[in-house]
Amino acid sequence: MQYYSSGRLSQHLLWLASLAGVVGLLAARAFVALSPVVGVLAVLANPDLRRELPNYYRNGAAMRAAAFVGFLLLSSVYTSEWAIWRHEVFRSLPWLAVPLAFTLAVPLTGKQRLTVGSLFVLGSGAIGLGTLIKYLLDPVSANAAIGIGQNMQAITGVFHVSFGVMLAQSFFWGLILCRHPLAGALLRKALLAAVCVSILTLHILAYRTGLLVLYVGLLGHALWLLSRKSFLLGFGVLLLLAIGPCLAYYSLESVRERTYASIWDVQQFMHGSDINKYSLARRLAAVETASVVIKDNWLVGVGPADTHAAMMEQYSWKDFGLLPANRVEVHNQYLYALLGGGLIGLTLWLAILFWPLTRAQARRNYAICFFILTQATVMMVADMLSLQIGLNLFVFGYGFLVVTEEAKSRRQLRGAEEPQKTARRTGTTLRV
Repeated sequence: MQYYSSGRLSQHLLWLASLAGVVGLLAARAFVALSPVVGVLAVLANPDLRRELPNYYRNGAAMRAAAFVGFLLLSSVYTSEWAIWRHEVFRSLPWLAVPLAFTLAVPLTGKQRLTVGSLFVLGSGAIGLGTLIKYLLDPVSANAAIGIGQNMQAITGVFHVSFGVMLAQSFFWGLILCRHPLAGALLRKALLAAVCVSILTLHILAYRTGLLVLYVGLLGHALWLLSRKSFLLGFGVLLLLAIGPCLAYYSLESVRERTYASIWDVQQFMHGSDINKYSLARRLAAVETASVVIKDNWLVGVGPADTHAAMMEQYSWKDFGLLPANRVEVHNQYLYALLGGGLIGLTLWLAILFWPLTRAQARRNYAICFFILTQATVMMVADMLSLQIGLNLFVFGYGFLVVTEEAKSRRQLRGAEEPQKTARRTGTTLRV
C-alpha cells in the first residue's frame, strides 16, 4: 500500500514503459506495442490522479497530439477507405497514450531519465557496431548493393531510414548526456564510445538519410554557437562540416558508391528513362503525382486513410512508366500531411512539430531543439509517420522530451502560484 500511496508504483511503471519503448524501437517490436499500455497503467497508479487530471488538458503539447487523432476521427465524414481508416485510428492510439502517460504519471527522477536516454544511445551504438561488423565481413558485396541503391538494414531488422535517424540522434543525445551531472566517469566513456560508433556507422554504411540529419544538426549547432558569439567553436564546427563529407567521400568506397548511385538515380528521372529500379527517381515521380492531387484537394485533403487510393488513381493517368508494384507513396511528411489533410492537416502537423519552440524554456533545452531539428529534417525526405516504427520514434521522443518539459513548467508555475494563493486566503503580504 505504501508503494502505491507514495507514487513509486506509478513512477516505476512509467520508467518500465520508457525502457520498453527504447528496447522496442531498437530490437523488439512487441515492446513498442506494450509500452503505451504500461504507460496508461502508470497513470492509473498515480495516487493523486484526480487532482492531476486537469493538468492533462492544460498541457498544450498533449492537446496538440490529441488534436492529431481528433482530425483523423473527423475525416471519417469524407473518407471512403473505411478499413484503412479503422486501422489508422488504431495505430494512432500512441498519440493519446504516450502524452497522457508523461503528463499524469508520477514524473521520472533525473537518474531514471538518464538511464532511459543512455539506453537509447548505448543500444543504438551496440546495434550500429554489430551492423558495421556484418558489413566488414563482406564489404565487396555490401558496396555492390549500395551501388544499386540498396541499404543494409540494422542487424535487428530496423528499417534503414529509421535506424539512420536513430544513429544521428544518438550522436547528439550522447554528447548531451555526457554533460549530465549524474553521469559517472564510466558512463561518460561508454556514451562517447557509442557516439563514435554511431558516426562511423553512418558514414561507412552510407546511410543517406541519417547523414543528412547528422549534418543539418551540426549546421544548426554551428549557427547557434555563432549567434552566442562563440566564434571559434562555431567556425570549428563549420570547418568540420566542410571536411567531414569530403574525407568520407575520398576514403570510403561505400560513400562514393552511394554518391554515384544517387546522382545516376536522379538523372534517370530527369531524362525520362525507365525508373522502375531507382529509389530517388520514383520518389520524385511520387512528389509530382501528389502535387496534382493536392491542387484538387487543398483545403481538407483526400483524407488520411485515402492517400494511397488517391495516389494510385493519379498514377493511372500518368504512371511515369512505373509498374504497379513500383508506384510509391510520397516520401515527404509535409506533402503527405497536405495530401491527407490539406491546409488544415498541414497546419496541425506544423503546430505539433514547431510550436514547442515558441516557449523559452523549451528553446533552452538542447535535447528538445535537436529532437525537433532532426525530425523536421528527416521528414523532408521520408513520410516517417506512415511506418509504425517512425511513428513510435517520433511519439516517444515527443512525449519523453516535449510533453514532459511542458508538464514540468506547469508544475513549476503552479508551485510559484501556490504561496500567493495562500497569502490571499490568509490576508498576508508576500515579500520578495
